[in-house]
Amino acid sequence: MVQRMTPPRATSATALSAEVGVGQPTLSRWLREAATVDSMAKSKKPKPPTPDAVTPRRHASSWSAEEKFAAVLEAAAVAESALGGWLRAKGLHEEGLARFREEVRSAAVAGLRLGPRSTKASAGDRKRIKELERELKRSNAALAETAAILVLRKKAVALWGGEGDDT
Repeated sequence: MVQRMTPPRATSATALSAEVGVGQPTLSRWLREAATVDSMAKSKKPKPPTPDAVTPRRHASSWSAEEKFAAVLEAAAVAESALGGWLRAKGLHEEGLARFREEVRSAAVAGLRLGPRSTKASAGDRKRIKELERELKRSNAALAETAAILVLRKKAVALWGGEGDDT
């Protein structure tokens, strides 16, 4: 944290506080105390940036829903023995990951329960559906009757011949 608040890429204690979830007064105190340490004050060679400096950690409450979902999917693919290292790299605790899993699960269940809006028909829609079903039933009956008449006509022509025949 102190390295991130010192040059060449200094981040303000307020910005860092919002990012990592540690209070701004605490970060400012750490920076003042670090300045009094001789090794920190006399350091001439800057240390290479840590992975945290390249990809800063954020407090779990500031993650978007997409990031939480991606983290849950990624964690599912990580072996149990490597999960601790993965959590450290992401800046998460097991409780945070468990909370993410529960949020994703409840969102998925809520989505399944609600379903698409079209599944719940209004009273007008239900009435229109019944009318269409009755019309379909009448059309099917008329079609069956027409097919029966055509079959009987073919049989009659086959038995007695056509109208123009002199038999």
